[in-house]
Amino acid sequence: MAIGSKNLAPSELDSFEDSRLTEELRRAKEELFNLRFQSATGQLEGHGRVRAVKRDIARIYTVMRERELGIRATPAPAPIVEAKPKRSRAKKDAADTTPETADVASTQVAESEETK
Repeated sequence: MAIGSKNLAPSELDSFEDSRLTEELRRAKEELFNLRFQSATGQLEGHGRVRAVKRDIARIYTVMRERELGIRATPAPAPIVEAKPKRSRAKKDAADTTPETADVASTQVAESEETK
């Protein structure tokens, strides 16, 4: 996401977690510093970018303060996706058997059931 753009709307900032908001704030401040440095050395061509970055910083601070006061809701943390459970050893062995060994195994199971 670009800093100083229309993509950084308050409705989009609502979906960010607090850690991401502080990261965006750090990036915006860093960009503002670089723009001010370019302006001081005469290398800055468009001054509108400075204004846009300042507004982005103000938006981020506003959202952070509103969350602090309870005006805006903090987004719920993203659900943790668990890995698929591993197959059990019995299923692995059954899948790895060839038809000949499967016949032998099934006859052994049948014989053991008859003896019970």
